[in-house]
Amino acid sequence: MSTEAITQDIPGTIIFNGEQAMKGYALNKMCYSFNKADSRAAFKRDEEAYMEQFHLNAQQKAAIRARNVLDLLAAGGNIYYLAKFAGIFGLSVQDVGAQQTGMTVEAFKAMLAKQGE
Repeated sequence: MSTEAITQDIPGTIIFNGEQAMKGYALNKMCYSFNKADSRAAFKRDEEAYMEQFHLNAQQKAAIRARNVLDLLAAGGNIYYLAKFAGIFGLSVQDVGAQQTGMTVEAFKAMLAKQGE
């Protein structure tokens, strides 16, 4: 079953399955490298060269440049690895959640607080 078929069952959700894992292997490998401080520093020094080192495709590079989590997920990114990327720029879990839901960070935090009541 293709990713598109699965996502139709849960609108707005990209299921990270084997197909997505294969598609995002290079992207996730790069994000995993951000566990090391020297890798984060190398990325910050020259993002383009760092992306080339990991052989990211055009879709993945565009999503990295745009800092767009939804596009990164669509490009095969796994949220657990993408958290390493987001951390480089000081993005919190709430920032990422807001992007995923299309809300402002403030609205996303308010929604979370309301659910906890």
